[in-house]
Amino acid sequence: MAKGYWLARVDVRNEEGYKPYLATNHDLFKKFGGRFLVRSGNVGAMEGNWRSRTIVIEFPSYEVALACYRSPEYQANIKVRQPHAAVDLIIIEGYDGPQP
Repeated sequence: MAKGYWLARVDVRNEEGYKPYLATNHDLFKKFGGRFLVRSGNVGAMEGNWRSRTIVIEFPSYEVALACYRSPEYQANIKVRQPHAAVDLIIIEGYDGPQP
């Protein structure tokens, strides 16, 4: 079964205000089997516009990734984040087929 991924690009406007959002996510992602593959770090935007932070979170499946996003806990946490950060987020199914 292909895994599911959250791909997020984030610009934080208020670090202190953003901290409660981050603290809540730790337990929530763990509950849904999520794990960070990319969490900011060095980035080189080769083409187009990009935000200052990039996050990739892997989940056991696309359905689980959606369930985490749609959960009442995460929906409440979005409201904590919104005044403090601009976010572009997609949820995408991984590829589980043959490789070259």
